Amino acid sequence: MRVVFVHGACVRDGAWWWHRTAELLAARGVTSVAPALPSCGETGQAGLGLDDDVAAVRHVLQGSDEPTVVVGHSYGGIVIAEAAVGVSAVRHLVAVSSYLPVVGESLSTFGPPEPAPFLDVDPAAGTFGVRPGLLTETFLQDCPEVADDALARLARQTLSVVGQPVQVTAWQDVPSTYLVCAQDRGTPAAAQREFARRAGTVVELDAGHHPFLSRPREVADLLLGLPV
Repeated sequence: MRVVFVHGACVRDGAWWWHRTAELLAARGVTSVAPALPSCGETGQAGLGLDDDVAAVRHVLQGSDEPTVVVGHSYGGIVIAEAAVGVSAVRHLVAVSSYLPVVGESLSTFGPPEPAPFLDVDPAAGTFGVRPGLLTETFLQDCPEVADDALARLARQTLSVVGQPVQVTAWQDVPSTYLVCAQDRGTPAAAQREFARRAGTVVELDAGHHPFLSRPREVADLLLGLPV
């Protein structure tokens, strides 16, 4: 079994965000990988969007026939919905404070028309990002010790990903689990529970937006317990 982790919006270096949980998995013989998302500037080219993110993740998924669990965090759920379609190695999808979109839905479908206060949107540049001063209190209140490292990994992301609709969906054919983060200040738990209604299984954890950093053992145990 291997785990492919797809990070959320406006950050880079997925392996760092995942590292606390990845170390626990590795101790149990489970490998993991965190593909770079082009729309977050991780490939060095500006202006790339959802299609490029999907292609990058799909390339990783198709690179092995080992039974694979795909974890989409926040925006990453939009990406894996398309990227995992028809990949025989994919045995389970996990959405963490995330989305299980149907065809035609986009990131904008799941939020209010006005940007959240923790986001800085620059229409002229065509990018958006997290306001650094609000990072810890919104997303890392239960693991503030990693705030400096997290701050260094914020990224400006291509704004077009917000409105780009999903063309195909994997979760309707692949077993899925939704992890509700009950103390999430970025995506309220009530909203997550609504999104989770589409999942095959729902698990709730008393954690903020990044449980793989604040509660890594519980996340690792969840992944290790999935039927693959």
